[in-house]
Amino acid sequence: MKKSRRVDFWQDPAAPKPTSRKASASVFVRDDVGRVLLLRRTDNDLWTIPTGGVKMGETVAGAGVRECEEETGLVVQVTGLVGIFSTPEHVIAYMHGDKVDEVRQPINICLRARVVGGSMAPDPAEAQEVRWVAPDDLARYDIHPAIRLRIGRGLEDGAEPYLD
Repeated sequence: MKKSRRVDFWQDPAAPKPTSRKASASVFVRDDVGRVLLLRRTDNDLWTIPTGGVKMGETVAGAGVRECEEETGLVVQVTGLVGIFSTPEHVIAYMHGDKVDEVRQPINICLRARVVGGSMAPDPAEAQEVRWVAPDDLARYDIHPAIRLRIGRGLEDGAEPYLD
């Protein structure tokens, strides 16, 4: 059986057309020295911030907290809003083998959060690795442009929430 994977497209006129939209929550988390929490995804090998779909009966903040704990082992408390990211320039194809199961245009609500518990332990189904990264070192990581935008906005302390 072939493994499921995702392919992210950015500003690509040849990207497949979206077949769905779904809300997701991500959390931008910094530690006491300003490093950013990143994880390396298992389905596309890219570095990202904790992110996942909002489930039925769940709030956006609840989804962000749940996803962070599931993916990294860390429990966070939401402290604010980085922004809402819904550009049609970002499309995600979910694949099973060579077959496209779904093509999603995401609506992401990115939240600011701080660690309040847990211990760093990646879920091997979702994250190959979890680490704290200094902002000056982010350029060395393979991060999708849509996630770089969220991280960049998160690094702008005191900025108004981003809306697109």
